[in-house]
Parts: sequence; structure tokens; C-alpha cells
Amino acid sequence: MSQFALSGAGRSRKKKGALSLKPYLFLLPMVFFAVGFVYYPFIKTCIQSVSNVNFRGEITGFVGLENFQYLFSRREFGIALRNTLKLTLINVPITIVITLLLAWLCSRPHPLHSMYETMFALPMVVSMAAITLVFKVLLNPSVGFLNYALGLNIGWYEDRHTAMSGILMLTVWMGIGFNFLLFLSAFKGLPPDMLGSAELDGAGKLRTLLSIQIPLISPTILYVACTNMIQAMMTNGPILILTQGGPSRSTMTMIYLMYTSGYASSNYSLAAAVSIISFGMTLLFTALLFTMEKRRVHYQ
Repeated sequence: MSQFALSGAGRSRKKKGALSLKPYLFLLPMVFFAVGFVYYPFIKTCIQSVSNVNFRGEITGFVGLENFQYLFSRREFGIALRNTLKLTLINVPITIVITLLLAWLCSRPHPLHSMYETMFALPMVVSMAAITLVFKVLLNPSVGFLNYALGLNIGWYEDRHTAMSGILMLTVWMGIGFNFLLFLSAFKGLPPDMLGSAELDGAGKLRTLLSIQIPLISPTILYVACTNMIQAMMTNGPILILTQGGPSRSTMTMIYLMYTSGYASSNYSLAAAVSIISFGMTLLFTALLFTMEKRRVHYQ
């Protein structure tokens, strides 16, 4: 009898061990890809930023902070830093305000709300390259629709005074689709009883939006602000296709500087230093946004 009991206990222990190991087996593929495509490249970039790297990408020596000192002394770094901050600080608030208002309008009952939802979510399904080429035609100085409609004669991407404005219009339009869906879901998930009580108390639509709806969806607003900030800091594709950092470096960003340093000049150590600084700036801005969580974000 005791032998049967011991064998049953052994089988139960094996079964429990298998069950405890099962969740880690499901996580193993994700860990493999995270290590291979995120953590290993990041550690390698950190090492290259303090090393001398030849044109084949091989580390030939340790130089400490010399790469960063050389980077800070270059005029291109100051221009790229200023343009990146300008793009981020303008793009993020404008995109959030526009998509927030569009989602609020579509969350209210309307006969054509399905058409509006599809139209506002459309930018999400179009590729970045296709959108960039469409904007290149729309803002063309001679055949562009925007100049024709407004009676202007502006070379948006050919003039250093307007090139960044053209990039901003493009990046804002690219961010509307996904943000709109997030905000629309947040508005539709609000408790109707609370909104009905506010209406019975005499609160207008604008007062309800500012005092009730926006505080309730503040976690979504924080998430959208963080993701938009990261995307704005990493902007490179439209600049690479449209302006190549010009004219006169007016659209050169940190990521484009990293691209030109690494791929055009084969200065991989300098490109690594630029990427580390860009990562640090993005991490700092994200931490600043999360400091607002305790004061401005309200969880239901």
C-alpha cells in the first residue's frame, strides 16, 4: 500500500513540475527573439559607442568618451538635436488634440459614424512609403493640390523655411489612424450612467468632455503620448525619402544623422554614439511623462 502511495506521490510531483515548467516554455520564443533582436544589439551598440570601429564593423580598440566628445563638437549634432526636439514637441500635442477631438465627435450617435470611423482610421492601413510619395505630390510647388487650393507658390520640401512644416504635416497625418482607434475605444468604454448623470445635472457637452471624459481616459492619453513621442524621436523614413536631411540640414534629425554616419560614412562608432544619445533622450522624455501619472492619470 505504501509503495502505491509513494508512486502516486512521485507522479504528482512530476506532474506539478511539468505544469510549473510549461509557462516558461511558452515564454521561450519571445525571450529568444528579444535577446537576439533587442538586448544583444543594444549591448553591442553600447560597446561600439566607446570603441573604435573599422569600416567592416570590427572593434579595434577602446576610446572611452572620445566618440561622444567628437560628436558634441560637430555642428551637425546641434542642428539634428534642435530639429528632433522641434519635431517631437510640435508633433505630439497636435496629433493628440486632433485625434482626441475626432474620436470624441465619432463617439457620439450619428447616422454616418461608420463612414467617419473608416475614413479617420484609413491612415493606419497605408504604408509609410506610399503616404510619403502622396505628400510629395500634394506639396509639389508646381502641380501640388495644396498650393493650388490655397493659391500659394511654395516649394515645401525644397525650401529650408518650410521643409520641416511639410514633414510635420506628414507625420501628424500618419499618426491619426492608430491614435483615433485607441481614443474611440476609450470613449466608447466609458460608463453611460456617469455620462447620463452629468447630463441630468446640467453639464454641457464641453464641460462633460473636460471634467469627466478626459480624466477617465487619461491612461489612454498617457499611452498615446508615450508612443507618439517615441515615434517622433525616431522619425527617419519620410526624411530619407523626401529631403535627405535638407535643404541646408533643415530636416536633419538624430536618427538621420545616425544613418548617414553609419551607412554613408562607415563611421559606426559615431553612429553608435548618436543612437545611445537618442535612446537616452527618449528614455528621459518617457520618464517625464510617467511622472505625470500620479497627478494627472486616473484609473477607474
